[in-house]
Amino acid sequence: MRSFTCRFLVTVSTLFLLQACASPAPQPMATPVTAELGAGGRPVGEIWSRSPVYGSKGMAATAQPLASQVALDILKQGGTAVDAAIAANAALGLMEPTGNGIGGDIFVIVWDPASRQLHGYNGSGRSPRGQNLAELKSRIDALKAQGQLPADARGIPSHGPLPVTVPGTVDGWFALHERFGKLPMNQLLAPTIDYAREGFPVSPVISYYFDRSWKFFSQRFAGTPYLDNIRSTWFPQGRAVEPGELLTNQDLADTLETLALEGRDAFYKGSIARRMAGYFEGMEGGLAYEDFSQHQGEWVEPGSVNYRGYDLYELPPNGQGYAALQMLSILKNIDLRQWSRGSAEVFHYLVEAKRLAFEDVARYYADPDFADIPLNGLLSDDYGRQRFAEIDPLRASPEFGPGEPRLEGEGDTTYLTVADESGMMVSLIQSNYRGMGSGMVADGTGFMLQNRGELFSLDPEHPNAYAPGKRPFHTIIPAFLMQDGEPVMSFGLMGGGMQPQGHVQVLVNMIDYGMNVQEAGDAARFLHDGGRQPTGKHGDPLGTLYVEPGVPAETVERLRAMGHHVEVDPSGVRFGGYQAIRVDRETGSYAGATEMRKDGTVAAW
Repeated sequence: MRSFTCRFLVTVSTLFLLQACASPAPQPMATPVTAELGAGGRPVGEIWSRSPVYGSKGMAATAQPLASQVALDILKQGGTAVDAAIAANAALGLMEPTGNGIGGDIFVIVWDPASRQLHGYNGSGRSPRGQNLAELKSRIDALKAQGQLPADARGIPSHGPLPVTVPGTVDGWFALHERFGKLPMNQLLAPTIDYAREGFPVSPVISYYFDRSWKFFSQRFAGTPYLDNIRSTWFPQGRAVEPGELLTNQDLADTLETLALEGRDAFYKGSIARRMAGYFEGMEGGLAYEDFSQHQGEWVEPGSVNYRGYDLYELPPNGQGYAALQMLSILKNIDLRQWSRGSAEVFHYLVEAKRLAFEDVARYYADPDFADIPLNGLLSDDYGRQRFAEIDPLRASPEFGPGEPRLEGEGDTTYLTVADESGMMVSLIQSNYRGMGSGMVADGTGFMLQNRGELFSLDPEHPNAYAPGKRPFHTIIPAFLMQDGEPVMSFGLMGGGMQPQGHVQVLVNMIDYGMNVQEAGDAARFLHDGGRQPTGKHGDPLGTLYVEPGVPAETVERLRAMGHHVEVDPSGVRFGGYQAIRVDRETGSYAGATEMRKDGTVAAW
């Protein structure tokens, strides 16, 4: 009995001991908390940015890594920066057809170290010479009567034959090549022809835009022959290509091979011109062969404004580049550095300067062949001071109007910049305008024609009124920064009305707040949308101020208290796409940056 009792006590004690040493009984799980990871740290620089890319012999910054590599390969083969820019632009037309291609226009600024001058090129095309304003209005009314346009639609439609103007990109390539090129054109186009034949992997951002484009066109052109060419060229499976999926374009390869063999005139006077003109036969208001054969781009002189010792150069109208210059002319009347970059005061002055400048854009900017534009007056210091005086430092103005300068003697685009070992630098921007363009794809060509003509006004009294053989107001603008007559930076920022706003924000970030070339582009941006437009349309006078999530919450609330209509937009779609190359004046080396909101990269050696 005693033995049994002892054994029982030992057993019970052991059980208690084992229970005491065992893991605690599992408890019911609490409701999981969503916790997203943020950015990691960096040993140098801001955590929301990355390091610039450095090189000494050459550099290319584009919105597509393969296009950057194409440009770098051309530089290594002995090509100039212009050669490499043409090659990259051709590649982007294949790889980013959602925003650009040889169916669109081109604007360029070239720094030539031999002449030590900036050269500007306006490669925008003109409206059909055989259609006047009354005929255009009649055709728009007919589309409304047929139910193809809403009865209350205003302006020129975005799609179909009516907004198509002559594409100026190919003419621009050959004009640039004749003046600054070195390698033969067939060598420059060969990489893109190979990619078009064999296929290239589609990048994530472009896959996103392909999906948007297919959803739009498959609905807009359902049951029409227009959709057939769009589908066969980019959507043969009836859907958008996924990221990493290979895409080919045999028709575009054929077109580029023709250009490589026959030159510029194949596009404007030869077989390609006849294809495009033949496609429009029977379409009221479409381009004719004579429109292509008479096209000619032009070399222009960039204008500039000095801001804190730096000279920003932009191309004159019919583009909107001077809007950025006007903004700086206003802003140099106050020292923004008295506030931190993220403060409401800095945003307020930037936004009000934009609103003032864009009222003048809507009133004055047009084709200078058809309108007297007070260019010198718009950029004068006196006029900048007059416009600055209209800004209330504490409140958003309910409405601004255009000024009276004296007359003196989500758009879609791609921007790229290239620099070579000689010091030549190229700032190039190219676009089909809205989305992929007009939806017009001539049989067997492999590219879509632009819809830039949508930006004409239908008001016969407006400087930007539609007229035969006229260039419409343009949004795409390359930029170039100089100091004391020496090149500092070639840069640009794609994205419709975002472009001049983006140019100014990047420069304020760099000049006033000391950001490097990459940080200046990665920093959170705003886009102001509203007010009068060059088409004659009138938006909300106060407009909407869209800001990215990186803008401090207290700044957003302060701006609202100042009377701004502010919306926080995390999409990244509205705020453009930036590329830049900055040159070190002492060493001659380059620092490059690309846009985190796009797929791009900098290639250097």
